[in-house]
Amino acid sequence: MKETLDQALPDIESSDAIAPYSEPALPADHRSGFVAVIGRPNVGKSTLLNRLLGQKIAITSPKPQTTRDQILGILTTADAQMLFLDTPGIHRPLHKLGEYMVQTAADTIADADVVLWLVDINTPPTAEDRAIAELLQQLTTRKRKRITLPPLILGFNQADRWGGDVNSTAQRIGEYTALLEWITQDAQGDRPAVNTAIFSATTGKGETELLALVRDLLPPGPRYYPEDQVTDVDLRYMAAEIIREKALYLLQDEVPHSLAVEVDEFAERSDKLTYISAILYVERESQKGIVLGSGGAMIKRIGQAARPDIEELVGTKVYLELWVKVWERWRKRQNLLKQLGYAVERGR
Repeated sequence: MKETLDQALPDIESSDAIAPYSEPALPADHRSGFVAVIGRPNVGKSTLLNRLLGQKIAITSPKPQTTRDQILGILTTADAQMLFLDTPGIHRPLHKLGEYMVQTAADTIADADVVLWLVDINTPPTAEDRAIAELLQQLTTRKRKRITLPPLILGFNQADRWGGDVNSTAQRIGEYTALLEWITQDAQGDRPAVNTAIFSATTGKGETELLALVRDLLPPGPRYYPEDQVTDVDLRYMAAEIIREKALYLLQDEVPHSLAVEVDEFAERSDKLTYISAILYVERESQKGIVLGSGGAMIKRIGQAARPDIEELVGTKVYLELWVKVWERWRKRQNLLKQLGYAVERGR
C-alpha cells in the first residue's frame, strides 16, 4: 500500500492564489479559506457539500468513486466565506484515472486551510481509512516536498444511524484518532491537534456545530466570491455530471466505473430552449449494449432522468441527445484521459 500511494503522489506545488472579490466593509473578524473535504469512497462527501450549500452542485450515487474531480462549493455567511473542496474518494489506484483522482485529493490537501476528513461513525476504521491516515503522514514527511498539514477535523458522519451511548461513542472516536497519533506526538510542536465533529450529512444533524468549528479554524481573510455564488463549475460540466449520475443509478454494476460523459455541444437555441448533445464513453462493446439497452430503452431512460435536473440547472427547456461510444481501456490511456479532463500532470 505504501509503495502504491507513493507512486500515485507526485511532487505537490501550491496553485496560484485567487484575487479577493471586491466587497463592502466586512466584520473585523471575518474569516475565509479553503476546506478540503476528504475521505474514502462513498462516505458522504458530496452529500455533505450539497447539504451545507442548500443546493445540489455535486452528484451522488450508491456507487463508490462517484466524484472524479475537485468541486468547489462556496458558503458565505455574515462573518465568513468557506470554500469547500469536494475531492475524489482516496483509494488504491489501479489505473491512470485512479492516479489522477488520488493526485487531485493530495493537491487539495496541500492547498487547503482546513482539512475535513469524513469517516463513518457506524464502522471502525477500514483499510481505506488507514490508507488515508498514511497518506496524510506521507504528505508531511516526503523528502522532496514537505508540507505543513492544515488544521484537521475528523468528521464522524451518518450520526443519524448511530445508536451508541457516550462510552461507545468515545471508543469509536478513539479508534480513528489513534490513526493520527503521529500528529499529536510531533516533537516539533508545529502540527495541529485533531478536532472532532459528529453530524449527519443526510439529515443536517450537527451541521451548525460543524460549521462553527470550520469557521473558527479558518484564518482571517476577505471574500473571494460574490455572496450569491455557490460554485465555479460551468454549466457544461454540471450537465455532463448530471447525465453520469443518472446513468450510475440505472446501470448494472459492471458499467459505472468504465463510464465517462462528455458534452460535445451546448447551445442556447432560444430564450426557452437549450440544445445539449453528450457522449457516454464505455470501454467494451458489451458495455455499449448495456448502456443502450434493448431497442435503445436504457439510454432513453437515462435521458429522461437527466433532463428535468438539467432544465432546472439552465432555466430553460432542454433538447437532450445522448450517444454511446466505445473507447477501449480509456481509464488507462493518457491521451483519452486528457481529452476528458482527467489527465495526470507529470513532473508535479
